[in-house]
Amino acid sequence: MTRFLIRRLLTIVPTLWAIATLTFFMLRWAPGGPFLAERDIPEGVRAQLEHTYGLDRPLGEQYLTFLGRAVRFDFGPSYKYPARQVREIIAGALPVSLELGALALLVALLIGVPIGVVAAVRHNRAEDHAAMGLALAGVSIPNFVLGPLLVLVFSLGLFVLPPALWRGPESRILPVLTLSTAYVAYIARLTRAGMLEVLRQDFVRTARAKGLPEHQVVMRHAMRLGILPVVSYLGPAAARILMGSVVVESVFQIPGLGRYLVNAAFNRDYTLVMGGVLFYAAFLLILNLMVDVAYTWLDPRVELA
Repeated sequence: MTRFLIRRLLTIVPTLWAIATLTFFMLRWAPGGPFLAERDIPEGVRAQLEHTYGLDRPLGEQYLTFLGRAVRFDFGPSYKYPARQVREIIAGALPVSLELGALALLVALLIGVPIGVVAAVRHNRAEDHAAMGLALAGVSIPNFVLGPLLVLVFSLGLFVLPPALWRGPESRILPVLTLSTAYVAYIARLTRAGMLEVLRQDFVRTARAKGLPEHQVVMRHAMRLGILPVVSYLGPAAARILMGSVVVESVFQIPGLGRYLVNAAFNRDYTLVMGGVLFYAAFLLILNLMVDVAYTWLDPRVELA
């Protein structure tokens, strides 16, 4: 395990370097610039701004400077918010995005896993068809449609929940439901598939033959292997939830990291885009490592390579 962790951690460094390099040159080679969208800005002022941010230096020198600062997680000030450092923006917006993503993932697990287990146990019966029908509907409705629909019903129709912002526990309900619905469907289908495979194996038949109650067979014997597909999915799902929160944060006006990243892309805010991309990349790599370790803990037959 120790060798595996060291090896995986060492591979994270070149992976982040490759992502940082590609993102850096793609931003620089794309048409336009961070100050070209400003209206009626004098050429002298624009030249002074480019000199202040080092954009008038050779591209190779800019790249080396960027790498040296990125190692210290210091990307400099944002072009759009010059009074704030990029790491300050990320540190301020990250807790909001993490809270939204963690709540959505928790709701998806608490609802999706039981639905998948019930669908597997009641295979090809009414409960199975109803659960998979709801799962298909959850996958089919995009966030930008579901969010306004929930606002229309619960905020503008029933007046029971706030329509936007991030203030108080009640303001979390609609964004979390909007973000978690699709993942409830994915997790339910993965749980059902995993449980169906495990319930047909010999050790489950043996447990039933010994006279164990069905709930013990399912919960104590089948669940541990049946949720392995869900465990494998959690790493990419957590990263997708964090990235997918961009739409939800825009719909509900939530001050999370996703909104900053989208605005930075539109404004060609090089430093904020680079900081956001590298953070998301590191987050995804670490999550995948955690999932691999958890997978091995759940199924000792799996060997870490």
